[in-house]
Amino acid sequence: MKHCLAAILLVLVTAAVSAGPNAPSEAPMVTAARLNAQLAVAYLKQNDVAVAREKIEKALQQNPRDASVQISAGLVFERLQDPEKADKHYATALKLEPGNPEIQNNYAVFQCRAGRAEQGQKLFEQAARNPAYATPEVAYANAGVCARTAGDLVSAEAFFRKALRLRSDFPDALLQLADVTYAHGGGLAARGLLERYFRVASPTPDALLLGVRIERALGDNEAATRYQNQLQKEFPDSEQARELRGRAGTP
Repeated sequence: MKHCLAAILLVLVTAAVSAGPNAPSEAPMVTAARLNAQLAVAYLKQNDVAVAREKIEKALQQNPRDASVQISAGLVFERLQDPEKADKHYATALKLEPGNPEIQNNYAVFQCRAGRAEQGQKLFEQAARNPAYATPEVAYANAGVCARTAGDLVSAEAFFRKALRLRSDFPDALLQLADVTYAHGGGLAARGLLERYFRVASPTPDALLLGVRIERALGDNEAATRYQNQLQKEFPDSEQARELRGRAGTP
């Protein structure tokens, strides 16, 4: 299963910026910086990284003390495969607004992608415990993915369970926990978790392939075949379907 972070990287375009009482002329520059940061992210979404870089560099010149500008810069330089600059901008955003859970979450995503699982998990936990964060279950699920990617299945399971205690029907956590439980040899428990997942989410190639593996491990070849047929019918060109065809029935 691909272990994808569930977080949506949000650009904090509404972050509060304090200007001194004697500096009203800064207001237009603040607005312009945020607009250019928004444009940078919009161009990123269109895969126009050259213009995205141009816009974010202009925003940084206009107002480097805006957390939304700094976190947008982190996104841009991460896409440009310049991790040192990306790290610097994420860290600056967090320094500017240390209690902002969205920044904590976004920086945590970067830390995990960079292979710094411990730092990423700490930031995810800070975001999850922050009363201003609307979706703490996402942060815990992401912490679980981060731990799992680093090979720490025990911590991963604990984080997924924390996410499900907050939201029992959270699909990402259900699927990830089902996969971890299967990896630990808990076939029946994994089956139950996967069934809960299918009650609240549409089938995906990963989920159907996991169903095949769980049912084969439990010796229910009929159920495994149903999952396999559904995978081949609905997602015939997926990596998971090709894997099953290539392995010729090996669980």
